Amino acid sequence: MPSGQQDVPAMKFLLTCEHAFSDIPKFYQELFKFDNHVLETHEAFDPGAFDLFKYLEPLADFSKYQRVGRLLIETNRSLHHPKLFSRFSQDLKNEDKQFLIQKLYQPYRDEIEKKIASWLKNGEKIIHISVHSFTPILNEIERNCDIGLLYDPARIREKEFCSEWKKKMKLINLGYSVRFNYPYLGKADGFTTYLRKKFGTEYCGIELEINQKWANENKMNLDLKNLVFESLKISK
Repeated sequence: MPSGQQDVPAMKFLLTCEHAFSDIPKFYQELFKFDNHVLETHEAFDPGAFDLFKYLEPLADFSKYQRVGRLLIETNRSLHHPKLFSRFSQDLKNEDKQFLIQKLYQPYRDEIEKKIASWLKNGEKIIHISVHSFTPILNEIERNCDIGLLYDPARIREKEFCSEWKKKMKLINLGYSVRFNYPYLGKADGFTTYLRKKFGTEYCGIELEINQKWANENKMNLDLKNLVFESLKISK
């Protein structure tokens, strides 16, 4: 190696989808007997997100999705968050809640944390893309965005990565509106926010939010999937 030249740390790509499905285990389906239709709505899962997740999966070094619906327990919230349990599950007994945490919530997060820790131990840096989708209209207000890139503005690597990713998207296709930290703030409570605090600057966590107007029958628009795939491939 020439004098002064240093090894460039390897980059690992982690892909997750916390709101892939609305599925509720049989034992808890009784909670939804008066409003079972809700499980078909965006309140229960992120339409199109799992389809996009599977499309991006060939790029990933490790991928994982949550099989259980967030209306039972919200994997993308911290344990202290008031919406960890939904309006359907919030009145469960404490022992039932602890069971859900131990059997559904913690195993999902623990597996991802262990993978990140193993990569960091080997001196590798990490890009984590958490795939989501958002409803086009909330509280009668239209969301003016096709693709949202959510990150913590105080973290330089995340800011730079999202800036470059947006540039790559615009080079490929100018037809989509791409915004930063919209329709949510990237530093709000969530799995990526928790992982930032735990693993520091070698971990880079981005939430990818896609407008559900591009989803039909839980499938994301192919042109948009191609855009995200190709731009991410040359950004990672």
